[in-house]
Amino acid sequence: MADQHRGTMGVGGGGYGDLHRGGGVGGGYGGETQQQRQGAMMTALKAATAATAGGSMLVLSGLILAGTVIALTVATPVLVIFSPVLVPAAITLALMAAGFVTSGGLGVAALSVFSWMYKYLTGKHPPGADQLDHAKARLASKARDIKDAAQHRIDQAQGS
Repeated sequence: MADQHRGTMGVGGGGYGDLHRGGGVGGGYGGETQQQRQGAMMTALKAATAATAGGSMLVLSGLILAGTVIALTVATPVLVIFSPVLVPAAITLALMAAGFVTSGGLGVAALSVFSWMYKYLTGKHPPGADQLDHAKARLASKARDIKDAAQHRIDQAQGS
């Protein structure tokens, strides 16, 4: 019985193998309409999902806007009453925050400079060390030139 069933499915009895070869109901045309239907269903499903997500976000944004307007309506008189205190407090907080940020930035800069100096002095050749060596050599050369010129003028002044 199992052999007959297997034979029927494999020989052309309309089994699973025939659909893959295009031998279903309607020849080779049936598989394409099935794919077209699945593509249309997927497109419709994507559109429904997008419409649902977009609609929910639109409703949520409207609720948030309404809540913001209500909160602003309630808070405006309080802000007007306390503005002589709130404005200087806000300015003070802004200045304090700027001070802390500046202090932190300068501290990080100082640590990076100390780290660079340590690497330079221990011979690890940090970035920019060759430029520093070149500038040091140029300064030493100019200092020698100025010293020699000064010595020459002193000799001239004593010789006259």
